Amino acid sequence: MYLKHLLKIRKTVGFRLTAWYSGIFILSSLLLFVMGYFFLSSALRRQDRKTTVLELGKLSAKYKRGGMSSLEKELKIEKKIRKKNPLFIRIAGAKNNTLSIFLPYQWAEFDLNKLETTIPHDNRKWIRLPAIDDEYVLEVASTRLPDGHWLQVGMSTENRETVLERFRETFAAIMIPLVLLGFIAGFFLSFRALRPIRQLIETVQSLDIGKLEARVPSPRTGDELDELVRLFNGMMEKIKTLISAMKGSLDNVAHDFRTPMTRFRGMAEMALRVDQDADVCREALADCIEESDHILKMLNTLMDISEAETGVMNLDRKVVDISGLMDEVVDLYRYVAEEKGLPIHMSVPNGLSVTVDPNRMSQALANLLDNAIKYTPAGGQISVEAYKLQGEVVVRVKDTGTGISHEELPMIWDRLYRADLNHSLKGLGLGLSQVKAIIQAHNGRVDVVSEPTKGSIFSIYLPADL
Repeated sequence: MYLKHLLKIRKTVGFRLTAWYSGIFILSSLLLFVMGYFFLSSALRRQDRKTTVLELGKLSAKYKRGGMSSLEKELKIEKKIRKKNPLFIRIAGAKNNTLSIFLPYQWAEFDLNKLETTIPHDNRKWIRLPAIDDEYVLEVASTRLPDGHWLQVGMSTENRETVLERFRETFAAIMIPLVLLGFIAGFFLSFRALRPIRQLIETVQSLDIGKLEARVPSPRTGDELDELVRLFNGMMEKIKTLISAMKGSLDNVAHDFRTPMTRFRGMAEMALRVDQDADVCREALADCIEESDHILKMLNTLMDISEAETGVMNLDRKVVDISGLMDEVVDLYRYVAEEKGLPIHMSVPNGLSVTVDPNRMSQALANLLDNAIKYTPAGGQISVEAYKLQGEVVVRVKDTGTGISHEELPMIWDRLYRADLNHSLKGLGLGLSQVKAIIQAHNGRVDVVSEPTKGSIFSIYLPADL
């Protein structure tokens, strides 16, 4: 079980990110150590050889000026100065036979006899003499003196190797904490980086138990994960809206279609009675057709409202002159209004354009005008006007009808809602819901101001063309 759990963890993105980060961190540390070790080793070697060459030049100059006695005096001074890091100094004959070695007991760990078999060079070629029992070496530089003798100066790499060994030990001592730090930092960074993903997973899992309100907290980092969270939350909001609209539509259908379907069934049963004459059957069938048209109209309207509210309504947007659009709608209802004794006054400036779906916008305006005519008694007035205000095109339908009470104003936009006083009038109770849905689909808004017995003013606000 434990092994299975480890294998599962190994497949996670967090583990892979941690492994990658830790691996890169450790490899970078190793690379830094190698580079530091190389530069330190090179710097120490250059410094040692520079010291050796400078000493070789100084002793050679002393020998040239004062001979062996002057050189010996200089060596006595060097002995006092270089007690901890002495230099190897050898004087050899013309045939490389040893004449003198300064403080030979200090160089007992080297086989100095090998120097007599190694031909010195005066072109700064270094002679490397390994220690007998240790890994460090004696690096020797040579120069020929005016009398044909050889002067050799060397330095042991022991001190250099000691420094490098301490460097290696120090690095080895801090590597374990570095590795642990790399894993901890990698885990911490991967944990923080993948937190939106984990929250996304938790939110998706919560959908199985019907939590449509669940949202992923935004990290507000402005990166790709923040954009993913924003898009996911937007998708969830749209899904919730779609499901709510579908549920609302089903509830409306289940509640309000019961009565027309019952009437439809009653008409059909009446037509099937054998003792009915042909005229009664024809009348029943005509009523069935009328009722079916009523049901189909209600279904189509509900579908339009749901599509508009959920943002999936197909809009054929065009730049239209609002004056011409309103003329067509007003002309359509002018005869109905005149029969009721209601004049329609229209005030729309020319050249006022807006980008809308002409058919859908005509449908919304027709619903408002139809309600104005329906709920305004004879002798009243209806006016339609449009104008531009602060970057918006405002369309208003005003009537002097029965008005709407303050209690009912918030509910008039609900689907299939009809005020108690208006149940006697023919209608579906979907007109204002459809108007609001269509206007919102056009990125606009609609509101109403109304008082009982004083009439109503419905205002549509649409984004104006620039």
